[in-house]
Amino acid sequence: MTPPRDPAWQGRVFWSVAALLLLWPLVVATEFRPAVLFDPDSLRVTGRFLAGFLPPKLEPAFLAEVARETWRTVAIATVGMTLALLLAVPLTLVSTRVLSLSALSGRMARGPFWLRQGVRALLIVLRSIPELVWALVFVRVVGLGPTAGVLAIALTYGGMLGKVYGEILESGETHATETLLRNGSSRLQAFFFGLLPQNAAELTSYTVYRWECAIRSSVVLGFVGAGGLGQQMDNSMKMFNGGEVLTMLAVFVALVALADRVSTGLRRSLG
Repeated sequence: MTPPRDPAWQGRVFWSVAALLLLWPLVVATEFRPAVLFDPDSLRVTGRFLAGFLPPKLEPAFLAEVARETWRTVAIATVGMTLALLLAVPLTLVSTRVLSLSALSGRMARGPFWLRQGVRALLIVLRSIPELVWALVFVRVVGLGPTAGVLAIALTYGGMLGKVYGEILESGETHATETLLRNGSSRLQAFFFGLLPQNAAELTSYTVYRWECAIRSSVVLGFVGAGGLGQQMDNSMKMFNGGEVLTMLAVFVALVALADRVSTGLRRSLG
């Protein structure tokens, strides 16, 4: 028996070819040449570079120092996320249309409308500037150390959280919230008894995911002097201590894996 022909095959072929035609100029613009990786000279240099990482350094004093910097990395991510929440929550409440009293009549008043647009513009600015750039700025303002990393994560992630929180709140069921507002409830009451119970699981899941991302970011920020495991790794690389770098890379992989397991467990318990 002849299998039936896929009725949508022409559309799939067309869009696949269109995607390739659009992707090709981008590949040319990036000068992406993977064959260079397999050039004999490149392979020789890569081999010498990787050989410098062996053996890993496992001296007790060094491992104790790595443990301290790993704990500091987790602390940077956690404190930064806490400050990001303190920044994102009020901005979300102001920018969420469903919590606007004037919007109940169908059209938001001019003052609240422009306030909402201003807050949304602020969230765009915060999340548009990468945390690495913020860290470079704060390293020059407050000096080297974890403070710069905490502030960088707080600003960038505050913008991210505020945007996504608002989208989650506005995409869910809003009938209960509007009913509370129409019957005289305040915006905070409508939020806590209307919007939050319906969206708590999704909000918490996204927050935990961002905390996991913040741990990875805090390591990267260390390379610009923002403290933690990344700064220690940068110091070792500058001194060509490949064994120390390999040990810290292994610890970093284990740290990210542990954060992933914790976040997965929390999402499963909330789901």
